[in-house]
Amino acid sequence: MNGLNPGPGGLCRPPVSLLRAIPLVFALAFAGVGVASAEDAIAEPAGAVDLLPHEQDVSDTVIELAGWVVATNDNQGYPFAVIDKAAAQILVFDGEGKLRGAAPGLFGSAVGDHTAPGIAGLALREIPGRDRTTPAGRFIGGFGPSIDAGRVLWVDYDSAVSIHPTATSVPSERRVERLESPTPDDNRISHGCINVAPTFYDEVMTPIFDRGGVFYVLPDVLPLGEVFPEFAQSRGNADLDDRRLARPDR
Repeated sequence: MNGLNPGPGGLCRPPVSLLRAIPLVFALAFAGVGVASAEDAIAEPAGAVDLLPHEQDVSDTVIELAGWVVATNDNQGYPFAVIDKAAAQILVFDGEGKLRGAAPGLFGSAVGDHTAPGIAGLALREIPGRDRTTPAGRFIGGFGPSIDAGRVLWVDYDSAVSIHPTATSVPSERRVERLESPTPDDNRISHGCINVAPTFYDEVMTPIFDRGGVFYVLPDVLPLGEVFPEFAQSRGNADLDDRRLARPDR
């Protein structure tokens, strides 16, 4: 197999200190699925790009989900990303489970996890505000053409959601400023697509997902067990709580 093939192109909407803590949480996640040591199953996350604001933590849920993906081979050896909409964070891992980058992102302006029927065929101005969501779930995606934005990194064709660099075509939206703010409170602005900084897109997303990959988008409102039932079950068995993962001073 030469790479993941998510499907045909469609409409595209407009456009470390942390690393030291990750192996420990991976070890906890692996223990919940029967893997003796994280060090035996995951590469050392050296050289990862950490663009998250200094004040932000990464949730145990994100790290445990990444550990579960590697331990169960749910990504089938392909690179993957764990995306936390509530915290406006994206963590990118290569096919071996090595953390390659962490950065803030912009997401759909509407809080929710659904995909409105037929939304991929609508013009941006036709999408109701309530349906401008970034859907939650497990998606197989990859680079492909779009109608109005050239080649983009598709996450889900059915909902026309892609990852692309932050758009600056509408100055009043202040997307660059929102992405650079220290909190996730102002990161809900898009019509559903995910925006990242151009440097992160070029240096991390483009080379890592060159042959496609898997995207795990955590829910806003749906129960975790409904979106990722197998992971939620293993997490419950591991008896892990949902503390925020503190990031020591950098």
